[in-house]
Amino acid sequence: MTIRVLVADDQDIVRAGLCMILNAQPGITVVGEAADGRRAISMARSLRPDVCLLDIRMPEVDGIEATRQLAGADIADPLAVVVITTFNLDEYVYGALKAGARGFLLKDAGAELLTQAVHAAARGDALIAPNITARLLSSFANSRSRSVPPEPVEPLTSREEQVLLAAARGRTNSEIGDELSISLSTVKTHIAALMRKLNARNRVEIVMWAYETRRVDT
Repeated sequence: MTIRVLVADDQDIVRAGLCMILNAQPGITVVGEAADGRRAISMARSLRPDVCLLDIRMPEVDGIEATRQLAGADIADPLAVVVITTFNLDEYVYGALKAGARGFLLKDAGAELLTQAVHAAARGDALIAPNITARLLSSFANSRSRSVPPEPVEPLTSREEQVLLAAARGRTNSEIGDELSISLSTVKTHIAALMRKLNARNRVEIVMWAYETRRVDT
């Protein structure tokens, strides 16, 4: 099945480059382009792409607000959003993920990682550039101004804790399975249980919770 992607970036040459990379990948096609956030929101709601690729800094509406309007917690039928930017800043990443983004990449990530992020978002998974995951999430988790979220009403099992930590360290489902000597289907079952217990919408929110509750050494 072809993954339909909307690309939004205010720089024409960057937008054209992203579209060229994505259209060259088998199973991916760009169905729309937008040069500002307001247009991106309008097109996304109209086209209902499988994945929205949004730049952070755009005129009219920035990428974080656009993400919130397309994938926020109060959106009944959220779209999959991957945020891409040249700015490796903590507040951008955290803001995008809290707004509902399923992925966060820097524009120099390369075609392979970009493609992986689009595929991950389309299947309901999440991908954050490896070079920013731990540093950015942990910096906010360790901020004294942030309160530690409460433990879930239904406690996590010891195996769920192991899966949670592995996911927080950036392991894929396959890698978690190999690391814990369990099947891929079992890993997916534990991830689903974590989402239910933590009231998380996606894998990113599971990882953020792990950092915010100080479960991951930083």
